[in-house]
Amino acid sequence: MKKALTAIQPSGFLHLGNYIGAIEPAVKLQTETKLTMFIADYHAITVPQKPEDLRRNILFAAATYLACGINPNRTTLFQQSRVPAHTELAWVLQCVARMGEVERMIQYKDKAVGKGESVSVGLFTYPILMAADILLYNTEIVPVGEDQKQHVELARDLAERFNKQFGDTFLIPEPQIRKDGARIMGLDDATKKMSKSATSAKNYISLTDEPDVVRKKIMTAVTDSSTEIRTDRNRPAITNLLTIFSAVTGRPIEAIEIAYLGKGYGEFKKDLAEAIVEYLTPLQAKLSLLLADETELKRILDDGAARANEVAEHKIRHVRKVIGAKL
Repeated sequence: MKKALTAIQPSGFLHLGNYIGAIEPAVKLQTETKLTMFIADYHAITVPQKPEDLRRNILFAAATYLACGINPNRTTLFQQSRVPAHTELAWVLQCVARMGEVERMIQYKDKAVGKGESVSVGLFTYPILMAADILLYNTEIVPVGEDQKQHVELARDLAERFNKQFGDTFLIPEPQIRKDGARIMGLDDATKKMSKSATSAKNYISLTDEPDVVRKKIMTAVTDSSTEIRTDRNRPAITNLLTIFSAVTGRPIEAIEIAYLGKGYGEFKKDLAEAIVEYLTPLQAKLSLLLADETELKRILDDGAARANEVAEHKIRHVRKVIGAKL
């Protein structure tokens, strides 16, 4: 089986776009690959975090993964900061990386706009830490959204440069972009991705939103001037709602379009809201049970960290040897 790796930052809540675009595909991927998953707490601190919130959010992220169907006996699930080799390899790769290629990272440019000197160095260098995350585990497949593809390409470039200078050390990873449902857009602005950092809660459906909140958000979601319920590249709002409907029901978009021929947005949105509620209810029940047992969550993360450390230490020892740091 090929080796795959994915991660998510502990933000305190996850939305439907995270689930459809990243977590759900990972649940499927664990049956097809040898999957490594981690909670990226060191990536999270590139922006200020309250320590008590970060700790709580790490446990919440772990519980969410498990509630969504990740099997810790099949998948190595752990907390990034519990594996020191991540930051050690990141330093080595920083010495291989070039300023120009890191400066070209689009996400840094987007997040740093208007912040001037208040931007942390970590926000600038975190794509190199992401490269270390990937390369430590002989990763062959990295499932990412289109907006993260550039970071996987940086990991590939750094691996190839390191291998050329020091000999074959790293496998060259491949990004895997999900074609359907990989990019769920905001309910209040369908030209921008659904986001945890959105200024309005109307942008997203949180995985923990109560049914009445889900209904209200869907009924107020933006639509288009045309009343026809069908996908169209020039009609991003209805296309986005149809994409969500398909994702939560498993029905092809074409079948949904046929079902709502001649019907209005009101009926469509009402049915979509109920489909989302039905989709989230069992997940929310599992999440509540998992969060109630912090001891078990920590045990699962401890076990995953032990397994991850075994693999990562083997790789970092080899890195120390080939660069001449091992005496």
